[in-house]
Formats: sequence, structure tokens, C-alpha cells
Amino acid sequence: MDINKINLLGAGLAVFIIAICISIFVVRLNNLPKVEYWLGVLFLLSAIPLIYMIFTANQFQRPAIYYIQIGIMIGFILTEFFLDYVFKVDFRNIRWITITYVMLFFASTGGMIGIASLAGKAWSITAIILFLLMAVLAFYQRSKTGM
Repeated sequence: MDINKINLLGAGLAVFIIAICISIFVVRLNNLPKVEYWLGVLFLLSAIPLIYMIFTANQFQRPAIYYIQIGIMIGFILTEFFLDYVFKVDFRNIRWITITYVMLFFASTGGMIGIASLAGKAWSITAIILFLLMAVLAFYQRSKTGM
């Protein structure tokens, strides 16, 4: 696979991840837990192409920030997997854990803007607009649902 295809994979994946997060916030607002669960599964599955991108990064001599951005996203996906799917921890009512979780969430999704930008300006702008929409929805949804 050449670098342009990897860049497009990363950009598409970044936009997909942010769009899934937006969708999760919308279904939470509409109290659709089964839909939220399956959107979460799709989100978790996004780790597979991210891992592929990490393994191909050396081939394209990616800078350290690339590894950091993807690594943080994979770290967040693993955190989400263990907290919500494996151990089913009700952590969203514990302030310090929630703050740490939200910081990791925004660091990981914000890093995806950098990944999207490698495919060009249009992908970067799309990711930025979706990120801003996601941020507004995240806080609005939290204020309405407490989740």
C-alpha cells in the first residue's frame, strides 16, 4: 500500500471515529441504549485499522507525533473497552475518573485531526468541523443525561 492510500485510510478512519462519537451522543440524548451499544462496538473495531497504521508507519518514516496520536486513540479505545464492555464500571459519577476519561477522549479524538490532515486540507477541515460539533454535543449530552 502506498502512502497516499494510508493517508486516505487514516483520514477516513478519523472522520469515521469522530462521526461515531457524534452518533453515540445523539442516541444517548434519545435514550437508545441498544443502538449506543452497537455504535460503541463499531467504535471499538476502529482499533483494527489503527493498529495496521501503526505497523505500516515505519515503512513510510512517520514522525513520532504520528505514533503518539494513533497510540493515544488506541489507548482510549482500550480504556473504553475495559471500562464499559469488560468490567462495566460505572465511573461517570466519579469526578476524578470522569475528568481523566474526558481528557483522554479529547486528546485521542483531537489527535485524529492530525491524522486526517495528512490526506489534505479538505479532510482536515472536515475533521475539525466534526470535532467541534462533537465537543458541543459531548458537553450538552453530559449536562442532559449525566453520562
